[in-house]
Amino acid sequence: MTSRNLTIDQTLQDYITAHSGVDPLVAELIAETRAATGGAAGMQISPEQAVFTTTLARLLGARSAVEVGTFTGMSALAIARGLPEDGHLLCCDVSEEWTNIGRKYWERAGVADRIELRIAPAAETLAALPADATVDLAFIDADKTGYPTYWAELVPRMRPGGVILVDNTLWSGRVVDPADTSADTVAIRAFNELVTGDDRVESVILPIGDGLTLARKK
Repeated sequence: MTSRNLTIDQTLQDYITAHSGVDPLVAELIAETRAATGGAAGMQISPEQAVFTTTLARLLGARSAVEVGTFTGMSALAIARGLPEDGHLLCCDVSEEWTNIGRKYWERAGVADRIELRIAPAAETLAALPADATVDLAFIDADKTGYPTYWAELVPRMRPGGVILVDNTLWSGRVVDPADTSADTVAIRAFNELVTGDDRVESVILPIGDGLTLARKK
């Protein structure tokens, strides 16, 4: 059977973005992130990924969510928009400066009361959470070498049917470049193998943004 694979160039990417329901508030956040963080702006999730995350949260009926790596707040905004008014999103990050950009947009979107931001190493924050399997949705987008630790803390805390999203798992295609032996690339490769071999979840890598793993807790 021959598979049909689509190569996404910039023209097609622009088309995807234009037809993914990206709203003006997100466009403002993208612009401010670029102005404030320079080259680091590439850490922000793609606009269509934000729309996908909001939609997924609503489809799951998510009420409890956890995010590892908040940056300037777009992924948190996306998740919180998909939660009900009494939903709760715990965000783990280490930067007051960059997360303060996001706080303004959470307020403007009317979802700030759903978001709890803890400025501390994420591994410590996650380890201190109750062990109960009650989390509906989790999103990991932080230091790549830390992914296995975050995964180990989150999977037991996900409810059956809960979903973990993990960003950058295609790593701009470098995961399949044998010449790339940088620490982050090696870490992503190892993490992808870890997820594939984890029989607690069903998983797939989606070609959204820089590669998005979707793992459903059995």
